[in-house]
Amino acid sequence: MPATQRQPGLAPSLLLLTAIAFAIVYGIVVAGLPTELVLITLGAAATLFSLLHGGTWEGVMDIMGAKVKTALSALLVLYSIGIIIGSWMISGTIPYFIYHGLELIDPRYLYVMAFLGTAIVSTFTGTSWGSAGTLGVAIMGIAAAMDINLAITAGAVLSGAYFGDKLSPLSDTTIMASMVVGEDLYRHIRNLMYTSLPAALVAAVVYLMLGLNMELGAGMPAAIAASANTLDGLYRLNPLLLLPVAIVLYGSIRKKPTLVVLFLASACAALLAVIVQGASLEAVAQAAVSGFNVSLLTSFNPGLDVSTLPAALASLLNRGGLYSMHGAVLFALCAFFFASALEASGILKVVLDRSLAYVRSARGTILASLAASCTIILATGNSYVTFFLTRELFAEQYQKRRLHPLVLSRSMEDGGMIPEPLAPWTVSAIYMAGTLGVATLDYAPWALFNYLGIVFSILLAMIGPWTGWYGVRRLAATESAPCEPAASTREAPRPTQ
Repeated sequence: MPATQRQPGLAPSLLLLTAIAFAIVYGIVVAGLPTELVLITLGAAATLFSLLHGGTWEGVMDIMGAKVKTALSALLVLYSIGIIIGSWMISGTIPYFIYHGLELIDPRYLYVMAFLGTAIVSTFTGTSWGSAGTLGVAIMGIAAAMDINLAITAGAVLSGAYFGDKLSPLSDTTIMASMVVGEDLYRHIRNLMYTSLPAALVAAVVYLMLGLNMELGAGMPAAIAASANTLDGLYRLNPLLLLPVAIVLYGSIRKKPTLVVLFLASACAALLAVIVQGASLEAVAQAAVSGFNVSLLTSFNPGLDVSTLPAALASLLNRGGLYSMHGAVLFALCAFFFASALEASGILKVVLDRSLAYVRSARGTILASLAASCTIILATGNSYVTFFLTRELFAEQYQKRRLHPLVLSRSMEDGGMIPEPLAPWTVSAIYMAGTLGVATLDYAPWALFNYLGIVFSILLAMIGPWTGWYGVRRLAATESAPCEPAASTREAPRPTQ
């Protein structure tokens, strides 16, 4: 906040924050207004509030500029995923996964397999985005071909991707959460298991039960077989088409630059489209930039009449491309404006600071830190900012209540990172919705792991006094918590998700 800007009072801060929350819920969820319009309107209201308290328009733009700079790599990754999907579609890489998925996967187990499969990929690569953007896209294609609920499938993909991300010592957010509080990474991961494992177990059981209770139409097996046969006739399917996937997995595990890895995977897919499928360079370029369309199949199937293809299969294949991500990037800019105006107004810090004065117990401290982390991530859409702000607000309070920093780092993840893709205006939600092809508000109720983590954190805090604080590590009488993170960790690295 600029030195000339007056700190707003608690009453007007609470009033504006309540009005913003009501407008978001009513405008987006109830009235169904365009989210971009709601965010711009609320951003304008927060900007006006800031100006009335001595702030400046330049201040809001400076904050927005910093957010855009921080998220620039994420936005470029978003565009790269559009290219990946288009090039992998014309090369046959995604159809290869869909074909074998249709052949091997029982529809009743698709939800739980989506959860477990993306969890495994995220654990080994440390990236929820990479898991959702590769295996997740293929699973969504299988679900579409099987005519299975896409919202539940997307929720299972998202849950698995984030669960694996939390298990992985390669995850940038997991590393950052431990470093911010000055604790060992592997101790942090072990401590996460008290909430992550129960949340994952409940999610897996629910996905399994949803699948087992799925009503399969009498004609579904025949429809699945017909879709598989059609794909086999449209593409030359062989294991070479897995090379782009291998490039992405290798690059993720070795922590190579994301954009370089995605470019190489796209280039490999383009080469395979020409060599394996016999597509023309013009068709490959069109698929990468404008998106794949079944009409491009004629470039390597000259006698094909695309009008005879089933509408459901055409809808499944017609996707991707650089241009397909324009709307998501515009959405992100609207979200950045809203978050910047909210930060510039100072109302969030006023409310959080004042609220801490009423926190007088270990239980209340944990619950307050969870609420604050969740509020900050939903307001800023930046997990790194959330981690540092939460630590700044609660480190002393945790020390005072004899709570170990590992409990704080877990609270920051459960409340300030995992719920991020559930809010339509965050970068992660924009990415997931654009990549999986399902609106945030449609998949959010089914992304079970992403809110069960905070539920189990709350549960451990609530029952702590009666369970000997099981899962909630306390400081010994002679033990002190680190007051500062290691010097090398104070500057957050570039977020890669």
